[in-house]
Amino acid sequence: MASQSNLSMAAEEGFKDAAAYDTHRPNYPSEAVEAFLQNLKIVGQDDVNIVEIASGTGKFTELLAARPERYTVKAVEPHRLMREKLAQKDLPGVEVLDGEADKMPVEDEWGDVCIAAQAFHWFATPEALKEMHRVLRPGAVLGMIWNVDDYNKPQSWPVTTKWEQKLNDYILTFDDGLPRFRHAKWQDVFEKQPPKDPIQVIRNTLADHLPRFSLPLGENSIQWTTWLGEDALWARINTLSQIAMLKDEQKEAAVKVFREILQGDDVERNQKGEIKIHGVTYFAWTDRI
Repeated sequence: MASQSNLSMAAEEGFKDAAAYDTHRPNYPSEAVEAFLQNLKIVGQDDVNIVEIASGTGKFTELLAARPERYTVKAVEPHRLMREKLAQKDLPGVEVLDGEADKMPVEDEWGDVCIAAQAFHWFATPEALKEMHRVLRPGAVLGMIWNVDDYNKPQSWPVTTKWEQKLNDYILTFDDGLPRFRHAKWQDVFEKQPPKDPIQVIRNTLADHLPRFSLPLGENSIQWTTWLGEDALWARINTLSQIAMLKDEQKEAAVKVFREILQGDDVERNQKGEIKIHGVTYFAWTDRI
């Protein structure tokens, strides 16, 4: 999530129902979490310090706190209501902090790992990257992870069903110009790191513009499915900030389109009437130089 001082109206307003976010946003599959932490080199490791940026209500923080390794976590979150929801959970080994991606209350080189779950796209800036570099020790790892429902995927990604593609197309119409994972632009901040030719390195050293994280990024993804009733599915969609901000007639129109799309002939339902939802957990990582 963006920093508090620059927190967009969409983030401030769209995520104000922290309880709904905590209840309805998808959980991270255990297989994906294990693979992600393996690539961060912290599975089975003792005395690991983790800086988690934009921890939100703690959907991912809870998983870190429950690990047998007993990680020490500094959970940094700028949104007051989300931060309060996380603090109420009183997770072992977790210190909840008010801070921003580009201004964290964490000492230099404290972290062995930095994690951004469902959030890096909000603050994929050189300033935030510089701050992550500051709080990580040399050789530490920065990891980013997202749960991505098919209906909220990047446009170029394949989709499993026609109805999820229709819903994806509809959600894409709510473009407020703010950075989302589905825009697939968050990687640019890594690609735009300064070049490494010798002359430029000397110039960049003097200007403090050296590359801070390694390329290419490591990447992996794990597909999943879940079953949700219509109301539960709408509640999940309504946790998307640009949908949550809709008012009155706009919200009614969105619900109507949602119901119509669910009349599609390829919508799969179980005996409870729940709908089969498809998605993927995507994660990436890079070493701190």
